[in-house]
Amino acid sequence: LVFQAVFNVLIPDHAADAFSPPRSGPRGLWDALLERLLGGLGRWDAEHFLFIAERGYLLEHNCAFLPLFPLGLRLLAALLPCPVPLQPRSRLLLAAALLNALLAVLAAAALLALGRAVLRRPGQAFLAALLFSLSPAGVFMAAAYSESAFAALAFGAMWQLEKGRGWLSGLLFALAAGARANGLVNAGFVLYSSIKSFVLQLQGTAASPRELPVLWKQALGLVCSAALVCATIFLPFALFQYYAYVRFCQPSTGLAQSVPEALLQLARDKGYRVAGVGEDKPPWCSQRFPLVYSYIQDAYWNVGFLRYFELRQIPNFLLALPVTLLCSWAAWTYVSANPRHCLTLGLERSKDKERGKARDGFCGPAAFVYVVHSTALLVFGFFCMHVQVLTRFLGSSSPILYWFSAHLLLEHEPLLWSTGTDNPASGKPPLGKSQSSCGKGTSDNPVVRLLLNWRSITPLSKSILGFFLAYWLLGLVLHCNFLPWT
Repeated sequence: LVFQAVFNVLIPDHAADAFSPPRSGPRGLWDALLERLLGGLGRWDAEHFLFIAERGYLLEHNCAFLPLFPLGLRLLAALLPCPVPLQPRSRLLLAAALLNALLAVLAAAALLALGRAVLRRPGQAFLAALLFSLSPAGVFMAAAYSESAFAALAFGAMWQLEKGRGWLSGLLFALAAGARANGLVNAGFVLYSSIKSFVLQLQGTAASPRELPVLWKQALGLVCSAALVCATIFLPFALFQYYAYVRFCQPSTGLAQSVPEALLQLARDKGYRVAGVGEDKPPWCSQRFPLVYSYIQDAYWNVGFLRYFELRQIPNFLLALPVTLLCSWAAWTYVSANPRHCLTLGLERSKDKERGKARDGFCGPAAFVYVVHSTALLVFGFFCMHVQVLTRFLGSSSPILYWFSAHLLLEHEPLLWSTGTDNPASGKPPLGKSQSSCGKGTSDNPVVRLLLNWRSITPLSKSILGFFLAYWLLGLVLHCNFLPWT
């Protein structure tokens, strides 16, 4: 927050061709002060979220941003005690800074708990949570974006599913799907968990013909339960599509009378469609399945398969290169370490003599479904999305980016072998604790220890930490001044 305020003051805003709605009224002294302190959090897509929280879904292309986060902003802004007069946007900006500060902490805590449950190495899980706190997508975790909300809900849902709490997990996944559309993919975790539990149960018992009806009942119960949970996950997205259909495809209800003239003029200049204005229905209203989300991605932002593969987009592909390489390396490492487990989709019960040899950590069998999820998001994002969003897309949706980075650091950085909590697979003996001049507690935080001993750490450690820190800082410099970092 301090850095974005400093950069916002020192660097003039770029005149970007981004959504910039007219302000609702003249700014007072307190509004100007708040804009100076927190204005960097309201750039690029944050303008959409703040506008939706203030005025609702007046413009068609706002419907690409799902309602959970704007609703949270609006509720918190209404509850905040405010001793000084503030414009609605200023209150919402303050609410966004406070809400995302809390949600980012909850997301880190959920990632820590999930890592302990899946990796079963507390030190590796702790290091991954620390890396999340320095995420290369860090600016989006603080700005008025839905990334922190989605990460907290998604990681929390994954953790609850690991604990066997299927319905609570489904509820959290459903809320995540109300924050970001890629939350729909998380239904795969529920389906895989149900299939895996049933298949492993079948392998563990030699069923006689008399037991077949019981097995069929169990299978039917699992199918019905999984179907209901998946339907719950899809429900928020489906309800919002219906809401958009009613708002933009049904006859006008006089809504245009409440739209300010300045906003109508902006819509005419930019070609935005306003709810309740005009008699022509949008093209997507007549589709068999009228999905406003898909239409906006196609018509407004030209999102589609291989559409971004142009020479002028090479700089954006270079921006996405580090996270692409890191997640691709993670998938290759896991498949190389577990070829049979991957070929059987993790549905083969370990033999009795092998159960005691099951590996923990990133390459353990429990991480399989998370590697598949991360790889699927990577492939889809690389070929079908604006590739520069891959860093925040993966950084807020999958724990693999942080787990694999922690795995590499603990495996290949001798300075971390002194932790004593997670012995590296290489079997090398741990070294003594590092000495530093910053006091007794520095060795307790592995990231701080690496940074304080930057000259002596390995090139791999420098590359990983350099990526995290460089993108964390570049995001604050560029995003907060309307420079190309979206």
